[in-house]
Amino acid sequence: MLKVIEQDTDTVTAIFADRTRAIGNVLIGCDGIRSSVRALMLPDAQPVYAGYVAWRGLVPESAFSKELHEQIFMHLAFCLPQGEQMLGYPIAGPNNDLRPGYRRYNLVWYRPADERAALKRLLTNDKGITYDISIPPPEVSRAAIVEMRAAAERVLAPQFRQCWRVAEQPFLQAIYDVQSPRLAFGRATIVGDASYVARPHCGAGVTKAADDAMVLVEALSRTPDVVEALKLYETLRVPFCTRVVAHARRLGSYLQAQIMSAEERQAAERHFSPEAVLRETATLDFLAEAS
Repeated sequence: MLKVIEQDTDTVTAIFADRTRAIGNVLIGCDGIRSSVRALMLPDAQPVYAGYVAWRGLVPESAFSKELHEQIFMHLAFCLPQGEQMLGYPIAGPNNDLRPGYRRYNLVWYRPADERAALKRLLTNDKGITYDISIPPPEVSRAAIVEMRAAAERVLAPQFRQCWRVAEQPFLQAIYDVQSPRLAFGRATIVGDASYVARPHCGAGVTKAADDAMVLVEALSRTPDVVEALKLYETLRVPFCTRVVAHARRLGSYLQAQIMSAEERQAAERHFSPEAVLRETATLDFLAEAS
């Protein structure tokens, strides 16, 4: 684990917990939402829980009945229980297999979960061990999965109820925001989820990380001065990433009803209508505008 970052006029040194050192011209932190580089450089830029979780699952195409396959498999399908959102869409099968019959259907179900009680319980495995921020898929407790499946039978459309019945290992994603006010720290910088984490609603995670990398390469190519190049990278990325995070927050705002004021709930309702969800979820229109 990274413990210390030291710099001089020509190099930057990463010092790890085992006292080993790595020396180079630039240090790029692409170490995710738990970034140790961000923790050292921006200790106040911590993940902020959004107030809800996503239950996720994968269903093999072969598990679909003919009728269910015809109804939803080739579609981005939605179900909108009050204060929740369920969606599903086809993805490749194992080893990127795109052959009909070998693909999978991706399930994502957003549900409010109070941070102090419900979230802690959901992040606790069958042995009583509670994880921080996320829990490995095999560690999700049997009780939590049973509870989720029972809720699916109560509130979801019949097509999604059938999907959850055959999803073999549901897993849990707690939803967080991360927003870094700076990205350049002398000869060190952060990219991808280490710098900003936007909620999944606008489908921007991979796109944003790839853009980060391309802009960083371009900035480093423009000038031999690493410090100036990283300042340029920061100037180009902070406004864009800030807008992406803000947009994703707006799209997920109706899922936070339990922690919002009446005025905030009213403003969030415009993102809850079927028309708004279909128009705004996982589209690139906003990204094109923001860039």
